[in-house]
Amino acid sequence: MVSSSRADYGHLYWILRELDAAAEVDLRIIATAAHLSPQFGHTIDQFRADGFTVEAVTESLLDSDTDVGMAKTIGLTTLGLADLLGRLRPDLLLVIADRYEMLAPAATALALRIPLAHIEGGEISEGAIDDAVRNALTQMSHLHFVSTVQARRRVMAMGVAGWRVHRAGAPSLDHLVRSRLPDRQQLASRLGLDLACPPRVVAMHPTTWLEDTAQEARALYGALAQAPAPTVFCFPNADAGHQPIIEMARDYCSDHRDASLHVNLGTLDYWGLLREAAMLVGNSSSGIMETPSLGLPCLNVGIRQRGRERAANHIDVPADTGAIIAGMRRAASASFRRSLEGMTNPYGDGTAAATIARVLRETPLDERLRIRRALPLADGKAPAFEHPA
Repeated sequence: MVSSSRADYGHLYWILRELDAAAEVDLRIIATAAHLSPQFGHTIDQFRADGFTVEAVTESLLDSDTDVGMAKTIGLTTLGLADLLGRLRPDLLLVIADRYEMLAPAATALALRIPLAHIEGGEISEGAIDDAVRNALTQMSHLHFVSTVQARRRVMAMGVAGWRVHRAGAPSLDHLVRSRLPDRQQLASRLGLDLACPPRVVAMHPTTWLEDTAQEARALYGALAQAPAPTVFCFPNADAGHQPIIEMARDYCSDHRDASLHVNLGTLDYWGLLREAAMLVGNSSSGIMETPSLGLPCLNVGIRQRGRERAANHIDVPADTGAIIAGMRRAASASFRRSLEGMTNPYGDGTAAATIARVLRETPLDERLRIRRALPLADGKAPAFEHPA
């Protein structure tokens, strides 16, 4: 299994627990990219704190904030993994989601004829390069674990046989069912926050399809300054344009005593904070996939998550200061919060890890898995499904 950041580790945690406990599975964990970066919290330490053994590390994240740096990171990660995976020769390699660094293990596994299992394919996020990465990983993979019914249909529409595509749900949601989240007092003490007034949580990342990847963040921070409130900022991810976003958050915190910036909240503290929050604001996939399970209003800003399936708690606004302020007012209203009672989350119910681990254990690692056969075209227009979704 390859993990590149705090975000995917939070999604993988319960899957790793399931696989680590299975006697027939020899789990090997490889950490790379942002996990090794002090700027992003050196989150490799969390694996060890949670009792996991890290088989190997591959240092590859450049101290850079450009798209060229991102491209070089892919190359460095590939170089590091080539020797490592060439030595380990695992029976199956597990990757998740859509981070650009994941192109490296996928391409390396392809060259070494190592079957690839991919989690969270079939989704759409048109405002980021993540969308193309996700689809590339799907095409290189042999086994797929998707979050929604629509995602399964979309993967199968790429010509993937139905027996390879399993709807498991989003594995991050397992924390709500299986993890013990900190309560308000524990959070306040550990994070140094006053949670008497529920804060807005801001998770804003670079919009990587834009030439100025921090452009949408500037509109958001302009809106936050005009509508001050208790605020907790999460660090952006390691995409090009993260440094201006970090500086905007630091500037806001220096001007507002009821605001704080956190490099790495940790998975359980983050979930606990969302449970206490007034709303989540930004463009994170966490808002799309996780907030519905908490009935938490989510203000989604700009184009990064355009195309994603949404639940009723989402308010979509353009990256415009006035629209963002109006959206925050709506999200904060009691009537909107009441309207979310009883809503369901299309991304699952918190049982993904058991499904994923079971399928990984039970799937024969034979030629049927290793060799992908093209499905015949239906009426010369689209691939025929092996069976309906």
